[in-house]
Amino acid sequence: MTDKELAAYIDHTLLDPVATRGEIEQLCDEAIEYRFHSVCVLPRWTSLAAEKLRGSEVVVDGVAGFPFGADSAKIKAAQTKEVIMAGADEIDMVADLPSIIEGNSRYLRRDIQAVMKVCRSFRPAVVLKVIIEASALTEKQIRFACQECEDIGVDYIKTSTGMHKSGGASVEAVQIMAESAPGCKIKAAGGIRTADDAVAMIEAGASRIGCSASVRIIEEFRQANR
Repeated sequence: MTDKELAAYIDHTLLDPVATRGEIEQLCDEAIEYRFHSVCVLPRWTSLAAEKLRGSEVVVDGVAGFPFGADSAKIKAAQTKEVIMAGADEIDMVADLPSIIEGNSRYLRRDIQAVMKVCRSFRPAVVLKVIIEASALTEKQIRFACQECEDIGVDYIKTSTGMHKSGGASVEAVQIMAESAPGCKIKAAGGIRTADDAVAMIEAGASRIGCSASVRIIEEFRQANR
């Protein structure tokens, strides 16, 4: 793998609620320089990111129901539409976590399908990634969530928000997710801070990496592969 190939896996992320305009602009500049796949920002900054990245190959990754997933399906759907209209090309939504823990398929499906309906209403369709907070779940719960996501037809299943007290991504969780939903791609996010971390997630089955340490990861990768 080259550094450019690794960079293409990365959603360059800044979801700090106190991030400023200048920090978002820097995030976008870094994404263009390093050729990351996208920048992932809070709804407050979606339009700014879209403006900064216009004309580049970097896409905008928006969020819905972030970071707890506790909003109603109706609110998540409305936020999704607003974020897409502001310039998001992809959506990372936080699934309803109690319904995963309880095995409540009906509620979980309604939650995800409300957002997916919005994403699929656009042309081209907007990529949907569903965050399941894998570190807070048992293996059985991870498999349940992944199988529901695959059955619904989402594009990606994402390990974590990176903000849950239970932790972030793990190689084991990525492997379980990839095995449980072979029809979906996997995004690993949360606590990925080194080049070795990123490569390990990709080798475990991740098709996308979400991280805020993206620049450091690429520079470290370059240094190790000189």
